[in-house]
Order: sequence, then C-alpha cells, then structure tokens
Amino acid sequence: MIEELREEEIINKVGGRFKLSTLIQKRLVQLNAGARPLADDKNKNKMQVVIDEIMQDKIFLDTELNVQVAAGVQDPGPLDMDFRNL
Repeated sequence: MIEELREEEIINKVGGRFKLSTLIQKRLVQLNAGARPLADDKNKNKMQVVIDEIMQDKIFLDTELNVQVAAGVQDPGPLDMDFRNL
C-alpha cells in the first residue's frame, strides 16, 4: 500500500477524497497515454509517480476537474522523436 494514501495530508492538499480519486485517475490515464512524468519515475510504478507529483505540488485539478500542471513546473510535453539521424 502506498503510505501517502494513509495520511490526511494528501487528502487535504487536493481538497477531499473525491478530488483526490479524480486527480489520480485522470493523471494515470495521461501517463498511460504517453505523457511524461513530472516526478522521478525510476523504479516506481505509475501510481507512485502520480502520488509524488501531488505531494510535490506539481499537478492539481482546476475548477472544471481537469488536471493542470502547477505554475513554475516545466511540463516536459510530448515525446519528441527525431528519426532522421538514425
């Protein structure tokens, strides 16, 4: 079990259990679709990466319940692949 989910801090940080669940689910969909993680992802599963992003204040839900990247956090954007020099 992920220890941060046992603490009230992450629930309060997001604004409640419903918002936490929504944020985790929507961010996991983004990561599974190929979005780059905003937190260190070495040897971690995607769920732990999302929890780390939340705890580091890198992502949040806006008023329309869309995942947003916090100001000042550089969004790595889509993967850029240049196959011309292969």
